[in-house]
Amino acid sequence: MKTKFILAFLALALTSLACGSDINLPKMPTPGPEITDEITVAIPKTDEVSLDLSFGAGKMILAPGAKKLVEGTATYNYDAFKPEIIIDGGNAQVKMGNIKSFPSFEKLKNEWDFKLGDTPMDLTIESGAYDGTFEFGGLSLNNLTIKDGAANVELAFTDPNLVEMSTFHYETGASDVKMSGLANANFSIFDFSAGAGDYTLDFSGELQRDASIKISSGLSNIIIVVPDGVDAVVTVDSGASNVSAGSGWSKNGDVYTQKGEGPTLTFVIEIGAGNVTLTK
Repeated sequence: MKTKFILAFLALALTSLACGSDINLPKMPTPGPEITDEITVAIPKTDEVSLDLSFGAGKMILAPGAKKLVEGTATYNYDAFKPEIIIDGGNAQVKMGNIKSFPSFEKLKNEWDFKLGDTPMDLTIESGAYDGTFEFGGLSLNNLTIKDGAANVELAFTDPNLVEMSTFHYETGASDVKMSGLANANFSIFDFSAGAGDYTLDFSGELQRDASIKISSGLSNIIIVVPDGVDAVVTVDSGASNVSAGSGWSKNGDVYTQKGEGPTLTFVIEIGAGNVTLTK
């Protein structure tokens, strides 16, 4: 993960360098003393609330339990990492400060540990190379969008989402992502796109309505977990991948079916190469 952290800031630095043969590399400052800021975002007084968390690199922990929209801490040892809070009507944003110089990588620290409130909201998380631990069970997410780079993420809906989610969109680069309790997210559409990496999508939980899932990936290993008794149809559009289906799945061409009762999960998987495993 340290390598991903370094690569993220290399990219930020390179894009800021001037073009030409005479390039002066910026001075590489060393980290300062460790600072912990209390982060609090009040609940906007409006019916439509959105929260945008813009994070660069480091470690982010999200969990339910806040009485306000956001409560928690940001710990860092480089001034440019100091978070900014921006409120515009019902739109709230917590963002990492702008990187104006090239930081040293030795003992660099940037950690957000936030609790979120159960106010109905659209939640967006944008990040680079980071470690993420997200527990969204018991929140009220109308829409959820996550965009990250080279990430190591564990995401869970241990308890049901308190409202119907319209769309869950996850876009990632070369990452290791594990998601569990996805049926509890109560989404109508789940759109997951990824580069090379390892991905486990576990659709355990309480499935309350039919849902459509689209998965697009390049060279990757994808594990799809659908509990026994859940009605599911999976269509795999693959260039050169291996598909392994466990017991209870029937196959007809590129379509895999598991018979069950109640709502149906309908998957379309587009993968360039790699492995797709259907299991319980």
